[in-house]
Amino acid sequence: MAKVPADTIKYNIYADIVIDGVVEKPDVVGAIFGQSEGLLGEELELRELQKTGRIGRIEVEIETKAGKSIGKILVPSSLGMIETALIAAAIENVTRVGPCNAKVTVRKIEDARAAKRRAVIERAKELLKKMMEEAVPDTDKITEEVKKAVQMAEITSYKGLPAGPAVKTADTIILVEGRADVLNMLKAGIKNVIAVGGTNIPKQIIELSKERTTIAFVDGDRGGEMILKELMQVADIDYVAKAPKGKEVEELSKKEIILCLRRKVPVSQVAKIFESEEEAYSEETEKRDLKKDKEKLLELLKDVKGKLVARLYDSDLELITEIEIKDI
Repeated sequence: MAKVPADTIKYNIYADIVIDGVVEKPDVVGAIFGQSEGLLGEELELRELQKTGRIGRIEVEIETKAGKSIGKILVPSSLGMIETALIAAAIENVTRVGPCNAKVTVRKIEDARAAKRRAVIERAKELLKKMMEEAVPDTDKITEEVKKAVQMAEITSYKGLPAGPAVKTADTIILVEGRADVLNMLKAGIKNVIAVGGTNIPKQIIELSKERTTIAFVDGDRGGEMILKELMQVADIDYVAKAPKGKEVEELSKKEIILCLRRKVPVSQVAKIFESEEEAYSEETEKRDLKKDKEKLLELLKDVKGKLVARLYDSDLELITEIEIKDI
């Protein structure tokens, strides 16, 4: 018996069968061959068609319930549409299986190629969805990953301190607080940058600042101000750039970084600002101290009032001696 190759099957005949009795699969197949014999002529004889591979193996599934057999029949066909329809009608001609009455109903004739096309389309949808989710990542994500890889490759070490690759050769260097600041500067394309590591300024920075034009780029908070004051005391700073108030260098965008550097000012201007602030603080302190002294003097005056004594105090209003008025 020849087997029909799967790729030559054009149609599949699906039929249901109900039998008044208990039968086996071979009984059903035998009934189909036997009762369709001679109906359609020699050219459409099922046995001959199966031998030549134009009809595939007839598959039958049978279940027995309450003395009845209920089953499904599948007949693959590589014949044309008309011939296949005739074969389906011939199968419905089966009225008995063995000694039992039977009824066959063709449920549908399916175009096998159409089914394959549907399967191909559904699979293509699945593959496309998977490709869009996994194989085609977000462009921004790709760009960010590439930038990050480049930044990590570019960050170097200058005498143990995190730095950009241009620090060794650049005429101008930019001092920032830490490694994260260096990475963000590299992200903005600025490579002549080096980290000072906090308020305890390393000697490498002190020496480097004496050899190059040096810009201190600090955070816009109290910590940045403290680092700047320390740098101004121990290093040779030429210019000062500050992040916007409340912001850190590591969180600035490229545009913000460039704008801050463009607005850098000579260190002398910053020094004057610090001096003015210190003078203002000193004057305010003196005013507060003078006010306290006046209040204390008034209290001391009240204390000696009516006692006919004189008291001598030092500059800190500490009592030196007390003399009765009659002895003066």
